[in-house]
Amino acid sequence: MEEKKKQPRKKSPLALGGFIAVLLSQGKLLLAALKFGKVGGAIISMFVTIWAYAFLAPLPFAIGIVVMILIHELGHVLAAKIKGLPVSAPVFIPFLGALITMKKNPTDAATEAFIGIGGPILGTVGGVAAFGLGVYIDSPVIVSVAYAAFYLNLINLLPIHPLDGGRISTAVTRWLWILGLIGGLVFIFYLGHYVNQLIFFVIWAMFAWDLYKKYVKYRKHEEVVSVSTRFEFAADHLLQQGYMIPGENHTRDLEYTTYSDLQGAGEGRQVIVMSWLGIGFEGHAYLPQQSTVKRVQLVKVERVQKENGFFLGLQVQVDFSPLGIQERYYEVPASTRWKFGIAYLGLVLFLLYMIRLVHQVGII
Repeated sequence: MEEKKKQPRKKSPLALGGFIAVLLSQGKLLLAALKFGKVGGAIISMFVTIWAYAFLAPLPFAIGIVVMILIHELGHVLAAKIKGLPVSAPVFIPFLGALITMKKNPTDAATEAFIGIGGPILGTVGGVAAFGLGVYIDSPVIVSVAYAAFYLNLINLLPIHPLDGGRISTAVTRWLWILGLIGGLVFIFYLGHYVNQLIFFVIWAMFAWDLYKKYVKYRKHEEVVSVSTRFEFAADHLLQQGYMIPGENHTRDLEYTTYSDLQGAGEGRQVIVMSWLGIGFEGHAYLPQQSTVKRVQLVKVERVQKENGFFLGLQVQVDFSPLGIQERYYEVPASTRWKFGIAYLGLVLFLLYMIRLVHQVGII
């Protein structure tokens, strides 16, 4: 008598609704878990992501993929820690991967690239370990997990923000973004499944719009910032000379010079020296950042009588334009550019080789 093969039971979409309902009904438990240390959210999102992937693939494969994503994200965390930047624990998003949030942003492109490349490097190491284990024990599932890890890390190296490749490109050359802009469309076309195409098209469109704003729409836009400062100027001599004291609403442009301190407490800071020659006033102030000064204007005059004499309260407004903050961010030494470039290219080629090797092994 022939045994009837059991047909695999299809997982109904209603199960998804049921699962969400259970989560909502246990809201207090979830909240308590999220408050349990810094990794509560990471643990819950990890299990939710495993459950979501299990709808499309066997459970062991789903677990393996989430572990590979975790290893990738830990690479970013480790790189950020090395640079002394605090980050959150990874939070998993089903079908999109995971993310960490920076509690303090990098101050230069080299640091951003270092944190960006940390994920694919450790993620690739995790994939190689899974591949070796899968071949050793002859496990198609583990080899498949390794293959997916290689593929996902390779996708992440596309030179498109906010993917890791887009961040690494900042320290190599921003011309790679143009390659990502064109290559991204080709990649989307060959993705096949319309859901994947839609997800990556949204990422590509956001990247394209950001480039347009930076280098086309606002390329010649100059930001002008205004700051105010107040001085108290001893003015007894003006009364003695019969000088007509200006009214409260008196305004005028002041003469000024500016320079940067090379030593002392204000080392590296930009100083502005302003003067009103008619009354003998001279004031010094620091600018918040290196800038081009546009205008120094007296905007208000206050008469202040004190026990030790007569003073003028002078409120001064300084208009300035910050000097190429964005351009300074991307200033990277040539040797550093070469190191990141070689590491980036080497990682891409190695991942392509490993993908080909998986096919040659033929376990999956």
